[in-house]
Amino acid sequence: MYVSPEDVVAAGKRIAAYTHRTPILESHLLNSWFGGHRIHFKIECHQRVGAFKARGAIHALLALKERGVKPEHVVAFSSGNHAQAVAWAGRELGIPTTIYLPEFVSSVKKQATRSYGAKVVETKTRMQAEEMVADAVKTGATLIPPYDSDDVIAGQGTAALEAFEDADVAFDAAFAPIGGGGLVSGTWLAAQAITPATQVFGAEPLNANDAARSLRDGKIFRWPDSPDTIADGARTLAVSERTFHFIKKLGGIFEVTEEAMMYWTQWLTHLLKVNVEPTSAMGMAAAQQWIANLPAGTSKKNILVIISGGNLAPSSYKKIWDKDFLIATPAPVIPALR
Repeated sequence: MYVSPEDVVAAGKRIAAYTHRTPILESHLLNSWFGGHRIHFKIECHQRVGAFKARGAIHALLALKERGVKPEHVVAFSSGNHAQAVAWAGRELGIPTTIYLPEFVSSVKKQATRSYGAKVVETKTRMQAEEMVADAVKTGATLIPPYDSDDVIAGQGTAALEAFEDADVAFDAAFAPIGGGGLVSGTWLAAQAITPATQVFGAEPLNANDAARSLRDGKIFRWPDSPDTIADGARTLAVSERTFHFIKKLGGIFEVTEEAMMYWTQWLTHLLKVNVEPTSAMGMAAAQQWIANLPAGTSKKNILVIISGGNLAPSSYKKIWDKDFLIATPAPVIPALR
């Protein structure tokens, strides 16, 4: 039996004293370009550590504490924001942390992880990081997984839960990026708790589409090594059995090109005036595809897009902004991007 919608509601109460209740923003200009559909953005780049991952990490540790368990030492592996989240959560609760990071992780995220007091161990590959964490667990450390945990998923789901509770509308569709699947699983659960009629969709890099491949194959697809995508939060090797259980319940997964991610990173940064990382931009790229496929004459929709984080390395800035995408106004069509 996996985590339930009720668990997400309970998680929201458990973490409220530690996390920000992040805002929901709209761009009226963007809405007008999209024919009057209202697109609402949950701004998790304003969350602790600059990403939704803070929710799952602190919730996992608080849930252990509530069960009477206080780990002596916590470990984690990550290619993205989970590293900072676990380091921060450990600091908040006074628990030493060691984080294993593949060497391709940005220097900004490595520095931030260290700044929260964690010991950082760099590895050549993500697979090596996973193996070293497994060895640490054998010697007594407690692992906080990036997504394969009921407590982590429940915590991640509180981002959408807040949006469903705070918005002045009922959402027709919600979009969340997929790396390991924790956020989109939690989003589906939150919808079941508050607004079951809302369709939940995932967004995934075309270059790192293990979740979409898994859905098509009916079994989990695993990359032999980290896939090559600018969305560093989606460089996971595979979803887990736990997250795949929920991914199969989604309305679908939209696969997003690298260029589409950079396009929407630029436009959302410009329109919303917040830091947007490419992983976050996938949700809007997916929403664009969904709106483009709506039948003619469809009533105006209310759409939720989760801006999952805003931690960008200087090298990523250069790549993203090397081409000026702002000369092409957004529209509800599937863009001819490669």
